[in-house]
Amino acid sequence: MALPIAVQIYSVRDDAKADLRGTLQKIKEMGYDGVEFAGLYDQDPADIRDWCKEIGLTPISAHVSYALLKEDAKGTIAKYATIGCPYIAIPYLGEDVRPGSAGWLSAVEDIKMIAEEAKAQGIQLLYHNHDFEFIRLENNEYGLDQLYRLIPALQTEIDTCWVNVAGENPAAYVRKYTGRAPIVHLKDFVGQKTKNMYELIGIDKKADETTAFEFRPVGSGKQDFPAILAAAQDAGAKWVVVEQDRPSMGKTPLESIEMSINYLRSFAW
Repeated sequence: MALPIAVQIYSVRDDAKADLRGTLQKIKEMGYDGVEFAGLYDQDPADIRDWCKEIGLTPISAHVSYALLKEDAKGTIAKYATIGCPYIAIPYLGEDVRPGSAGWLSAVEDIKMIAEEAKAQGIQLLYHNHDFEFIRLENNEYGLDQLYRLIPALQTEIDTCWVNVAGENPAAYVRKYTGRAPIVHLKDFVGQKTKNMYELIGIDKKADETTAFEFRPVGSGKQDFPAILAAAQDAGAKWVVVEQDRPSMGKTPLESIEMSINYLRSFAW
């Protein structure tokens, strides 16, 4: 049986900022089962909870910044508990707290604290990777694997695009965390890793945007999604989430996520 499919709202962030409820309605009409938030766009959490219920979307998770969670874990997590999200994911780490940096082990301790507070509020904390966690640390261990080893309470939100960019097999990496991979991110791309590819995710602003790397709707790039989806099922995933940081192929963000859901619904898996 196919897993339920959600979409990361960051994929359509400008639409959500202009009209969150209307965007949620469009997402439901495309055939998505759930949503993963990336900010609340100045909306009341109780209103968002009610909108999801009225529209028929499951609020499965939210990407919440490490800095915000570190500053006020209890209050920040409470907002997503109100919405009804069973998961919260730390989506990104700045250079000063990434694996291999001077602040890395301190960040690990912070994430432990955040995981404990999330558990106290009935929420499971996840970590969403990019490629920079695939740096070899002591004993030749990847930073990402060290994070999961040092924090047993932390579960994975494996972004299959960034695993591929880092040079690892996405399906194999999902299976590596069988029983600890409730949500798997589906993201497609073409091209190769470049020094300035992070300009495309709207965070780093250090260089011109690259043309050698491009995010694509699911099924329109180089990822082996039949293998990834089989791995997600084998690993015990509860959800898969479509994410496209930047539209491409001349499509709007909404058109891009519609292409993704149409692809995923087009074959049995």
